[in-house]
Amino acid sequence: MNEITNTKNYQTFLSEIKEQIRTSQARAIGAVKSEMIILYFNVGKAITQKQKEEGWGARVIKKLSLDLQKDLPNVKGFSERNIKFMHQFYNEYANDAKGKLPVSLLQVSWSHNIILIQKIKDKELRHWYMQRTIEEGWGRDTLIQKIKQEVHKKEGKLISNFKTILPPTNSELVQQSFKDPYLFDFVTMAEPFRERELELSLVEHMEKFLLELGSGFAFVGRQYHLEVSDKDFYIDLLFYHLKLRCYVVIELKKGEFKPSYSGQVNFYCSIVDDVLAHKDDNPTIGLILCQEKDEIVAEYSLRNMSQPIGISEYELTEVLPKEFVSSLPTIEMIENEFSNIELNENK
Repeated sequence: MNEITNTKNYQTFLSEIKEQIRTSQARAIGAVKSEMIILYFNVGKAITQKQKEEGWGARVIKKLSLDLQKDLPNVKGFSERNIKFMHQFYNEYANDAKGKLPVSLLQVSWSHNIILIQKIKDKELRHWYMQRTIEEGWGRDTLIQKIKQEVHKKEGKLISNFKTILPPTNSELVQQSFKDPYLFDFVTMAEPFRERELELSLVEHMEKFLLELGSGFAFVGRQYHLEVSDKDFYIDLLFYHLKLRCYVVIELKKGEFKPSYSGQVNFYCSIVDDVLAHKDDNPTIGLILCQEKDEIVAEYSLRNMSQPIGISEYELTEVLPKEFVSSLPTIEMIENEFSNIELNENK
């Protein structure tokens, strides 16, 4: 390896990098994120080229970091560790980009790009998570969590009748907008719990619930009231999907899926189409969430339904141990306590 300290080539190289930094800073107004990623890509490219041309080894990264921090003390982001990431970033995409940065990489932050490189080696899969990050607005921690959960294996996997009910142009989009299973790890429940308790917990954690459902869901109401022939009916959770342009009826069920659930949801979807939906809305979609399902039974239950319905499982990963159940108040106990308070206040 050639000596790099105080050589003319290195000093010229250092000057070029500093000039790139200054030029990039000047252009960065209104496009900070994109300019920064382009700069980092170009720094990685310059290091790779000089290593090939001059025979410099990995030590050039440490020296470059020290000199940049000394000469440009107000410029952040050029630690030895981050410059190593720049070097890795360029080499990861150099062949794909044919020497230029792929535009898609500019649509996510630098930290997102590094997470994707470190955690996902398959580039097609990496691109999938990159697109979902853009569409869903995933933050850094959320992206890490989604990769850990392998959400790519769940999306579009639910049992549904979308293909037989919806036009071909819509059915695939609708299918990909839902998944199986849904992970409600932000909800802590005690066994045995009731559907109403889960429903209340999901509403209480609505922001996380919406994040798990995916982009486009807008919450309309819980126990949404419908009146038909002077009879009252209540939808567990009602949403409107902004991208699909339709209402989404969600019914929460504890335990195993039962065929009767499909008829119930089909009924609710029909009413929503008639009473709530605008004439330009797409057909209301039903989503049945249960803890487990027999796939054959689920498929048969949807065969003669007139409304688009999907059936998915949900998982609660943070369930309180059974030994704590006896120490926790039940819903009846809480409601009785409230009733006693009201009686005492009215005396």
